[in-house]
Amino acid sequence: MNPSVPPALTALVRRLRHLEIRIRKAVEAQLQGDFHSVFKGTGLEFDDVRLYQYGDEVRAIDWAVSSKGHGTFVKTYKEEKEQQVLVLLDVSGSLDVGDGQRRKLDVARDIAGLLALSAARQGSALGLFAFSDQKELYLPPAKGPRPTYALINRLFSLVPVSARTGVGAGIRQALGLLKRRSLVVLVSDFIDGNYERELTMLAQRHDLIVVQLLAPRERQFPALGIVPLRDTETGQVRWVNTALAGFRASVEATADRREAELINICRRHRTGFLALSTEGDFVPQLVNLFRHRRQMGRRG
Repeated sequence: MNPSVPPALTALVRRLRHLEIRIRKAVEAQLQGDFHSVFKGTGLEFDDVRLYQYGDEVRAIDWAVSSKGHGTFVKTYKEEKEQQVLVLLDVSGSLDVGDGQRRKLDVARDIAGLLALSAARQGSALGLFAFSDQKELYLPPAKGPRPTYALINRLFSLVPVSARTGVGAGIRQALGLLKRRSLVVLVSDFIDGNYERELTMLAQRHDLIVVQLLAPRERQFPALGIVPLRDTETGQVRWVNTALAGFRASVEATADRREAELINICRRHRTGFLALSTEGDFVPQLVNLFRHRRQMGRRG
């Protein structure tokens, strides 16, 4: 570790390194590969154009180039070897909820920090866009230890200006920043609406992984009697009788519907999806995600 790095950041990086080592060992044991596979593309990227040949698909014709009158040209593609990575991170007030020990925001920061360290080790460029209902922090993709330590430091010290959520708005801003096809890891609890159009655009233009963060009490609320519930985003307080079976059933149904809608969107667009709880160990689930990406890359 660089001696100029503050002690608090050193301890944080050491903890994230421990998580990274656990994941890398698990990946190597199960996949006979390396952790680098998470940063490789799973599709094709534009390479060049060449003259049309008999048997080429009409849809591969580059009409813009062909219209210049020098012949009919088709686009050629090459396998994506490495992509720049953007972690698109929701830091709105609803992520302050957790299981008493860890909040959803804590898990989100750990995932982003872990990916940043892993990208630095593999020489991949990784950036961060943190959002609420506005841009909270943007660090463009960069390589190397110095940008990585700066990203982790700023992420873990970030105090969001707004508590409200705007998933669709955050995606739109990120789309405006990404100039070439990238791997985007979108981390949010998706307690929001009207983001399907933007999520579809993101999935069509980029290699997308969606991580939904869950807190158990948002699905299975305990029977505590009549208690005040405060909305972490609006600050509004309302008194509810949590002992009523109807109230608890409504809470669970809402959480189930939200997750099902997100899963359906991801399935339609063949997007990687992972649901992570604030309870338990998220490392095995990340390993499974990397395995799936590796298999997709081999088929692609």
